[in-house]
Amino acid sequence: MEKAWNLVKSVIRNLDPVLFSSATLLSLISIVTVYGAVDNFGMSKLKMQIFIFFLGLIVTAVIASVDYHVIVDKLWLPMLIGSVLLLALTLLLGESGANMETSNRSWLRIPGIGMMIQPSEFVKFTFICTFSKHLFTVRDKINRPLTLLPLMGHALLIIGLILLSGDLGVALIYAGILMVMLFCAGLHPGYFAGAAALVLLLAPYIWEHLAEYQQQRIIVGFNPELDPLGKGMQSLLSRDAIAAGGFFGVGLMTGGRYEVLPASHTDFIYATVCEKFGFLGGGIVLILFMVMVVRIFMIARMASRSDYGGLICVGVGGMLIVQILLNIGMCFAMLPVIGITLPFLSCGGSSMLAIYMMFGMLHNVFSHSKAVRDAVTPGNFDIDISLLHT
Repeated sequence: MEKAWNLVKSVIRNLDPVLFSSATLLSLISIVTVYGAVDNFGMSKLKMQIFIFFLGLIVTAVIASVDYHVIVDKLWLPMLIGSVLLLALTLLLGESGANMETSNRSWLRIPGIGMMIQPSEFVKFTFICTFSKHLFTVRDKINRPLTLLPLMGHALLIIGLILLSGDLGVALIYAGILMVMLFCAGLHPGYFAGAAALVLLLAPYIWEHLAEYQQQRIIVGFNPELDPLGKGMQSLLSRDAIAAGGFFGVGLMTGGRYEVLPASHTDFIYATVCEKFGFLGGGIVLILFMVMVVRIFMIARMASRSDYGGLICVGVGGMLIVQILLNIGMCFAMLPVIGITLPFLSCGGSSMLAIYMMFGMLHNVFSHSKAVRDAVTPGNFDIDISLLHT
C-alpha cells in the first residue's frame, strides 16, 4: 500500500495543477453533456467518452513521468519517419469518416477489429516534438534562408500529405502550429509578411484546385444565409441552438435544437453545451480554455532556455488557439465548416487521446525543466514572477 501511495504522489508531482484541473473539468463537462444527450447521441458515445477520459489520464501520467529529453532525443527520427509513413498509408488506404459527405481520406481502418482512427491527430504530437527539436537545433541562425529551407521542408512534408488527403481543416491547424512555433523561435516578421503575400498571389490557383464542396463551404461559411437549406444549414442550426440556451440553458436532460444539428456531438459540441447550460456554461468553457492556454505559455516562458521544452509548449498552445478559434467560429456561423473538433469536449477517440498525449508532454516539461523546478517547490505552486521577464 505504501509503494502504491508513493507512486501516486510521484505521479501527482509530475502534473501541473492548473493544466490538470482545467483539462479534467473540460472533460467532465463533455461527459456530462453527452450523458444529458444520450438519447440522441447513443450510449456508445457516452461509454467511449468515459473510456477515453480514463485512458487519457493514464497516458498523460505515463508520458509525464518519462523525461521529455529521453522521448524526443531518442525517438525523434522514428517519430518523423513513422509520421510520414502513416500519413502516406492513410493517403493510399484511407477512408472518409462515418456519415461524412466529403471525399477526405483521413481515416484509417485497423484490420481485424474494424476500428477507425484519424492518424493526422496523432501526428500532431510527433510533429510538435520533432519540429521543436529541429527548430531548437538551428535557433541561432533561424533567419538565414539556408536554415529556413530545411525547416519548411520538414513542415511541408507533413502538411502536404494531409492536404493531399483532402483534409483542409486539419492542414490549417498544422499551419497555425508552424507559424506560432516559428514566431516564438524568433523568425523575423519579414518572412511572415512575405509568406502572406505569396498566399495572396497563389490564392486564385489554390481556389481552382479546391474540391467543389470545399469551395461551397468557404463561400457559404462566411454567409450561411446564402444557402440556408443546404450548405449553410449546419451553421445556422448551431447558432440557433446557442441562442436557444439563453443565459442558464434549457437543462441537462432536456431535448433541443441540437437533436437535429448534424455533428452536434463532435464538431458542434459547443452548441450542444450552450443549449443545455446556456451562456453561463459556454462562458465557463471559454474561461477554462483561456486559463489553459495562458498557463501553457507561462510554462513555456519558464522552461529551460537550454533545450526545446518551451517550443513543445508553444506548439501545443498554438494548436489549441487555432483549433478553438476555428471551432467556436464555426459554431457561431462566423467561419466555414471545415471539420474541426473542440479539444477535450468533442466526442472522438483519436482527437481526445492525441490531446491527452500532448498534455502529457506539457506536464513533462513542467516537471523536468530546471527553471520550472526552481520556480515551483513541492507543495507550493507560487510562481516566481521574475522568471516571466527574463
